[in-house]
Amino acid sequence: MTPIARISALGLSVLLAACASAPPAPSASFVIVRHAEKSDDDPRDPSLSEVGRARAQRLAASLKNQPVRAVYATAYRRTQQTGEPTAQSHGLQVIGYDAKQPAGDFAAALRREHPSGTVLVVGHSNTAPDIAAALCQCSVAPMAETEFDRRMRIDFDRDGHPSYSESRDQ
Repeated sequence: MTPIARISALGLSVLLAACASAPPAPSASFVIVRHAEKSDDDPRDPSLSEVGRARAQRLAASLKNQPVRAVYATAYRRTQQTGEPTAQSHGLQVIGYDAKQPAGDFAAALRREHPSGTVLVVGHSNTAPDIAAALCQCSVAPMAETEFDRRMRIDFDRDGHPSYSESRDQ
């Protein structure tokens, strides 16, 4: 074998090894967030504050290059307004869901309806962690009433195994 052929064969071997060790892309991903900061314009159904609208825009920007297939939000203005920028950037409509629906039932429906792609779910401090926990079948810490920046992500591999991660919006 010539020196050039050996180098080519070695290079191909390194590339194949790198591909084999790279984690496979998830088949489905669910991003669960609490609605962004609300204003005090309506005690029963407030809209987003200026800070909340900015957070919703950052959320949309962070998901811009992901294959978002659906955006779910409860019927409240603050959840709808949190999900709207992401839905609009992907040419989608926000899909309403019942905040009182058991988390396990909602998670099962999400998995059935969305076997691939990325799905954003906007909930509330008392529902978002439960939805994430039902999806990943793991423990998820409760959310404080003052917490707006946590993003919970559940990625399912090709075999249907979930992995859970959290990040914070800046």
